Amino acid sequence: MHIIGLTGGIASGKSTFSSMLRKLGAPVVDADAVSRALTAAGGAALPGIRDRFGGDVFAADGTLNRAALAEIVFNSEQSRRDLESIVHPMVIAECSARLAVLCESGVTAAVLEAPLLIESGMHGMCDEIWVTYCPVSTQLERLMERDRLTAKQANARIASQTPFHEKARLADVILPMLGSRMGICAMAARQWNRATMV
Repeated sequence: MHIIGLTGGIASGKSTFSSMLRKLGAPVVDADAVSRALTAAGGAALPGIRDRFGGDVFAADGTLNRAALAEIVFNSEQSRRDLESIVHPMVIAECSARLAVLCESGVTAAVLEAPLLIESGMHGMCDEIWVTYCPVSTQLERLMERDRLTAKQANARIASQTPFHEKARLADVILPMLGSRMGICAMAARQWNRATMV
């Protein structure tokens, strides 16, 4: 099975591109969705998070207080790495299992969508890597609007990820997310058709 790794900086259009691929019939394994499930109520990652960060990052009902945790990990590189060491191995294992199911079902090409594809090492699972791109100023504007963050908070989230120029060195395809929706749809169709011909 041909595996396409889809990644990009936060608020760079990755989810938009992924949704277009889904409409084209592409099977997509979403690492972010896997991570959210692992950290949802009863999720397998919660005990490790509690052990490392304590009860202050949990609500009274035992659910994860994502805003409190984000405030810690986006202001401390060591804390972010500690969180990643808890969550990433679980995400990788689950994504690998889902890709294996797709392969066994006869799927010939699939997309692994992961914002931290390179940071987590999951790019090693992929046959090619696609990276979405937009200027940092656009990322900042989108992120502040989407998540209702201050400029400082948004910049901290952007800074926590590998810069675009480093991702671009590993990319097989750069996806500029700056044109019209119709143009981006056409780009998605073109790239998916090419990839499925491999």
